Amino acid sequence: MSADLSIVLLTLRVALAATLVVLPVGVLAAWWLARWRGPGRSLVETMLALPLVLPPTAVGLLLLELLRPAGAIGRLLSGLNLEVLFTWKAAAIASAVMAFPLMVRPVRTAFEEADPRLTSLARSLGDGPIRAFRRIALPLAWRGILAGTVLAFARAVGEFGATILIAGSIPGRTQTLALAIFHRTQIGQDAEALRLVAITVAIAFVALWSTELLRTRRSRRLRGEP
Repeated sequence: MSADLSIVLLTLRVALAATLVVLPVGVLAAWWLARWRGPGRSLVETMLALPLVLPPTAVGLLLLELLRPAGAIGRLLSGLNLEVLFTWKAAAIASAVMAFPLMVRPVRTAFEEADPRLTSLARSLGDGPIRAFRRIALPLAWRGILAGTVLAFARAVGEFGATILIAGSIPGRTQTLALAIFHRTQIGQDAEALRLVAITVAIAFVALWSTELLRTRRSRRLRGEP
């Protein structure tokens, strides 16, 4: 059980780190896509959504090429004496990349459904673009942001394909729940693997249920209900 607890804690650490990375980037990308009407918008949207349809192993291989010591990003990391490959940081990066489209889509939809005239009105009353975004756009899109955050976290918890290529499956270091489930089934420990599956289901259920509870309570407060 101590091994299971270690795996769960590492998984939560990786998923939380990935979600915190994706959240600000995803919200800004969603806002930009919702407001941009120039040429090439559909091309950018398609590129950002590619991790949803590409095999995770393909994404992992691309990340491996970028992060290896001779890669474009790897050279920069080596210069900073930062070790990323085959550490929990690599698992977080892989999870963030795979979760990014799931963050952007609901947030973009929420921004598109918000009335842009309200933001324009705030700007006309003296608010700068950042202040108008923070005071008007974000509160209007909070449901989409909450949904995107939960989806990104849940995707990060279950990430496997890209993670195993750039982080490996090192017990106590990079072996998350998804990797541990695969490893235990490979060595015939089906009962132990099923226990980890149950834990994964419980984490996903709690995340979704808690978010729905928060959403319902806030909706009631906005309507003035007790």
